[in-house]
Amino acid sequence: MTADANPLPVRATLEDVARTAGVSLATVDRVINRREGVRAKTVARVEAAVAKLGYRADVAAARLARGQSFRFAFVLPTGGNSFMTILTEQVQRTAEWLAGQRGFIDILHVDVFDPDVLAGALENLSPAYQGVAVIALDHPRVRAAIDELTARGVAVVTLVSDAPSSRRLHYVGIDNPAAGRTAATLMGRYLGGREGTVAVIAGSLSLRDHAERQFGFHQILSSEYPNLLALPAIEGRDESERTRELTAALLARHPDLRGIYCCGAGNRGIADALEASGRARDVVWITHELTQHTRRFLVRGALDAIINQDPGHEARSAARILLAHCSGEPISPDQERIRIDIFLRDNLP
Repeated sequence: MTADANPLPVRATLEDVARTAGVSLATVDRVINRREGVRAKTVARVEAAVAKLGYRADVAAARLARGQSFRFAFVLPTGGNSFMTILTEQVQRTAEWLAGQRGFIDILHVDVFDPDVLAGALENLSPAYQGVAVIALDHPRVRAAIDELTARGVAVVTLVSDAPSSRRLHYVGIDNPAAGRTAATLMGRYLGGREGTVAVIAGSLSLRDHAERQFGFHQILSSEYPNLLALPAIEGRDESERTRELTAALLARHPDLRGIYCCGAGNRGIADALEASGRARDVVWITHELTQHTRRFLVRGALDAIINQDPGHEARSAARILLAHCSGEPISPDQERIRIDIFLRDNLP
């Protein structure tokens, strides 16, 4: 078979629709864009031609023809959090795709653990932005800043961590209570009836995702594994050294410590403390996010399971939702649903 025997289908144009319907290009444009002033019979002919040809609008070309473009700000955390570094890289890749859709992304790094700093960054955003994606802190001032942006007509998407009582447009992230419940079930099954305490280490309980994960974790552990006592959550601010000190103190204070659930970051600190204590193989450790560090800990056997969310999917989803909102286009809820992944040493990608 020659290369020309099975040619690729040619995308139908507005001119093809006009020719098939026997009407002017201007009439097709009016029908496609749902503007008034076209007789019902003519609308029916154009719609029949669209169906026959399988015409799909080239939205990016239409934006270009109208001189229309959109600019979005992605507000991401400062610091050395490995997952957030990966997320930043994925946002940068998404920006390359979005530029072809006449959408442009600026990345702003702020301290999302400080509500005044985060709210101030949102309050002082340039009016050039039509949309914002933000790692949200569930705090009154941050919620107020999101509401002010929304009142100004700026679309706000919360990313990874939500502020559900704000007027944000959409939340892009996993079901965090379910992620915490999943971690508790894994912990209970790994420990197999052993008695003792389990530590919970968060970055900050002011971050909705961390608070919801520890809530889900306590919910299942207390109801289904009464032999295990979950200690009150402590906060490491996702900093490795701070988390190492907290973990070392936990190990020294609780000789019956059977497990550690980290619902944030700072995992290098946990690994160092476990190794220094000589109990790395005795304590079940479950954490979040597949990074170069957690992958290494999992392969070596120090870490038992990773609850993961796909940062690439999240970056693309946030951009798609902002672009669709600004363009007046629908989104596909199934496409934008972020799933919970569970990685063990045996199924690492």
